[in-house]
Amino acid sequence: MSDRKPYKSDLSDERWALIEPVISAWKADHPSPTGHQGRYEMREIVNAILYQGRTGCQWDYLPHDLPPKSAVYYYFAAWRDDVTDVKINDLLRWQVREKAGRSEDPSLVVIDTQSVHAAVNVPATTTGKDAAKKVAGRKRGVAVDVLGLVIAVTVLAASDHDNAFGTALLGQVAPIDSIKKALVDQGFKKTVVEYGAMVGIDVEIVERNPADKGTGFVPQAKRWIVEQTLGILMLFRRLVRDYESRPKSSESRVRWAMIDVIARRLTGQTTPTWRG
Repeated sequence: MSDRKPYKSDLSDERWALIEPVISAWKADHPSPTGHQGRYEMREIVNAILYQGRTGCQWDYLPHDLPPKSAVYYYFAAWRDDVTDVKINDLLRWQVREKAGRSEDPSLVVIDTQSVHAAVNVPATTTGKDAAKKVAGRKRGVAVDVLGLVIAVTVLAASDHDNAFGTALLGQVAPIDSIKKALVDQGFKKTVVEYGAMVGIDVEIVERNPADKGTGFVPQAKRWIVEQTLGILMLFRRLVRDYESRPKSSESRVRWAMIDVIARRLTGQTTPTWRG
């Protein structure tokens, strides 16, 4: 670890110890042809990714005492493309579940979507308008367990119907044998239920209680947890608006945000709010 003044987003020794084995294994599997070990510590690369996720700064505005854009983006893109970010998220998720006395993978997932505006640099070909929420940009869909931990994530244009997200997310979680049921809201239709039946997952569309109409937001049993997770993601300014050129980068940002959240949960360290 460098002797620079730490940022609030920096990994503590305890949180780095949770992530380091995966990163070190990756580094060992990707040796430089020249034998050079690289100029920057892997911990500092991860610190830079987390800093950008929390602050939302542009690549060129990374602080000078963190590794430069060229190095940080190289690893961010590499770990996105070879799903190293998925491996880290899954490893930490399993540990949280074990700590809670649960099996490694869940039997039930809760699925929902969140529309966010897109920045001006985002290609128009990957954006659209969510007519219901009047949001022009992208929509992220997540499947979480009952602890609010992200099992799967997909990002598409905001104009895409929730059915597209439902089938994509069910396709991602279907290989997990333990998952037998999924809860979705009324935005998802029969298409998702039928696709779930094809992949062996019982999809239940949770109807709102008519008596709740006009009373504002009323949490629904079990389904509220996905709303909480989507709210937690808003602590990460890089996710408040979609800045990524590629939807796959947007998905990776969600995973890195959850890696930060889960690592803090495992070590009993809190996630600072914007005002904190």
